[in-house]
Amino acid sequence: MTNVERPIRAENPAASATPSRSPEMARRAAIAGGVGTLIEYYDFAVYGFLAVTIAPLFFPSDSPGVSILATLAVFGVAYVARPLGGIFFGRLGDRKGRRSALVATVVCMGIACGILGLLPTHSAVGVLAPVLLVLIRLAQGFSAGGEVGGAATYIAESAPPNRRGFFGSFTPIGSTLGFAVAAAVVGVIALITTDEQMESWGWRIPFLLALPLAFICLRVRLKLEDTPEFEEMADKHEVAKSPLLDVVRNNPTSVLKVIGVAIAMNGSGYIGLTYFSVYLINDLGFSKDSVYWTSAIAIALACATFPLSGMMTDRFGRKPVLLFGYLAFIVIAFPAFLILGATGSIIVVGLVYFVYMTLNGVVQVPAFPLFTELFPRASRYTGVALGFNIGTIAAGGTAPYVAAQLVESTGNSMSPAYWVVGVCVIGALTLLTIRETSRDALPA
Repeated sequence: MTNVERPIRAENPAASATPSRSPEMARRAAIAGGVGTLIEYYDFAVYGFLAVTIAPLFFPSDSPGVSILATLAVFGVAYVARPLGGIFFGRLGDRKGRRSALVATVVCMGIACGILGLLPTHSAVGVLAPVLLVLIRLAQGFSAGGEVGGAATYIAESAPPNRRGFFGSFTPIGSTLGFAVAAAVVGVIALITTDEQMESWGWRIPFLLALPLAFICLRVRLKLEDTPEFEEMADKHEVAKSPLLDVVRNNPTSVLKVIGVAIAMNGSGYIGLTYFSVYLINDLGFSKDSVYWTSAIAIALACATFPLSGMMTDRFGRKPVLLFGYLAFIVIAFPAFLILGATGSIIVVGLVYFVYMTLNGVVQVPAFPLFTELFPRASRYTGVALGFNIGTIAAGGTAPYVAAQLVESTGNSMSPAYWVVGVCVIGALTLLTIRETSRDALPA
């Protein structure tokens, strides 16, 4: 039995009417959720695109490969804090409102990213530099842990039932465009600075830009109202005292299903979003600025296809679209790495990037509405955030490190393709345990 109590609410406590889910409300929710997620993931992604630059600054070594592996390991460390952030912000979102949690996540991430841009390097403070870097990355992971689950929940609860897939596509559009914007910003800085300037102070600028970006997002989110689902739940005194306990007691299999789908989504996606740039620059010798710009353009163009995936999942269901995406990744994984390793053309690299990230949209877009459809509203934010973040730890934060380690240990540049195939098989097997939910109302 769910333990419930009346929440403390910022909105008018006398309000009893449940707002309707109008297309205008859905559009506002999708834009606010997408923009906020974009900025959150910009903050998070800048580190990945600057990994090659900051590696010797924080982890100096005679072997560039060792420095890169240490830097990518810290990228993965941030994911350790994500489930804790998911639990904290999930509780806040399920008890005090989705809007309150989404405001808090963007403030925390913006501050953490800005501080990272001010950190002293190893040459200034020695071993304290990587220690501070790890702490700030943990703070970033903590705040990011509450963002995607919250945005997905907010949008799903604000959208018309038959368009949850389309409006839900704004969450992965935001998270993926965050990587594109990060790549573009890093590319601009690399273009206007010399290598010496980039290593001296240029790398700090993309991190410091997070502060004004976070302020913009904060203004947008402060203007939002809470979702109809939460308003109705609060008016009926159905807010859970312990959303985490409710999830563990009543929906443990739903959490496991989210984990399986999240492993496939993040394990395949982060190879393109983070590892490709390291591989192209560090192993294949492409120039940094060409890789940054190529990845930014390819990712942005791929994001333009995400709403189509959303419409397809509304029409044909979540499971068929997801299964197509997994199978397509399995088919293209080895050819993608074969082409990247054989070509010297940045245009060919861009085409591979575009195709890969378009498929990433096919496996991302249906997943987010599916996650929200697996949990009742009293613990939806917590359930989605918990399962998604555990899956992200298992295969998202580890993906670039595992890929780099596979290449380093085997000497085979195509070995990361085995990782992509493996995580997609996990996703396909997980789908066998999930019934189609796209035609259902969100569980009350």
